[in-house]
Amino acid sequence: MDKSAGMTSHDVVAKLRRGLKLKKVGHAGTLDPMATGVLIVCIGAATRLSEYVMSHRKRYRATIHLGIETDTYDADGEITRQVDASHITHQQVETGLLQFTGDLQQMPPAYSAIKQGGRKLYELARAGQTVELQPRPVSIYTLQIVDWTLPTFSLDVECSAGTYIRSLAFDLGRLLGTGAHLSALVRLSSGMFQQSEAVTLDQVLASEDWTKYVVEPQQALADWSRVDLTLAEERDVLFGRRIEQRSIVDDEQLVLAYSPSKQLIAVMQAHDGWLLPHKVFSLGDA
Repeated sequence: MDKSAGMTSHDVVAKLRRGLKLKKVGHAGTLDPMATGVLIVCIGAATRLSEYVMSHRKRYRATIHLGIETDTYDADGEITRQVDASHITHQQVETGLLQFTGDLQQMPPAYSAIKQGGRKLYELARAGQTVELQPRPVSIYTLQIVDWTLPTFSLDVECSAGTYIRSLAFDLGRLLGTGAHLSALVRLSSGMFQQSEAVTLDQVLASEDWTKYVVEPQQALADWSRVDLTLAEERDVLFGRRIEQRSIVDDEQLVLAYSPSKQLIAVMQAHDGWLLPHKVFSLGDA
């Protein structure tokens, strides 16, 4: 999906569930209401694949506003600090960005969907309760300035799943001494999914055949291996039994297992020459 601004990821899921009369709908990788771009939606049994689909690299176009901090680290929050940033140069920002490239321990925003004691951090923050933030390992592969119009500038960002671009904006602002917040964000890609190939919510809901937009799991997880089962192996897998590994697969690697009728029935994990059921889909799941 190409999510529009002003909607939560849950809003998109809810509208699809009602509009398409589907029982199982979920999303793989939350986008904040302000953010737009690629939102992967899983339907039917594929909702159980969301954790794998969302683990791929992400690419964003991020617009950062220097000189203003907000409590949410983005334009939807309340202003908490305001400083003149007119003296900041292109070179200063480029130099600062070097400190945020590579493997990092990133502190997430207090207003985030990470859970603490079973409740989301943003729920605790809005209730005025103490939020205990813990740094999380992330990887930022590229940070490139693509537009410069102070007090804002735009970055092309390629990063690992779980990276908070709002935190990147906040941390960079603190490093520069002016403060900053994220004023706009577009997710350009998530794994193999590109915004240029995405469809809007209105397009899907208005379509006479929305299934033409559905992507098969093998395409969504194109970097995974596939195993085609015999009837005997299919029976074993459906009953949770391991099967012999017939092809070369790295130990602990996950593979997709298909029935003789070409239906995805399980995610299997390689271990010591065997494939062990990791997630099994009943034939009625889809």
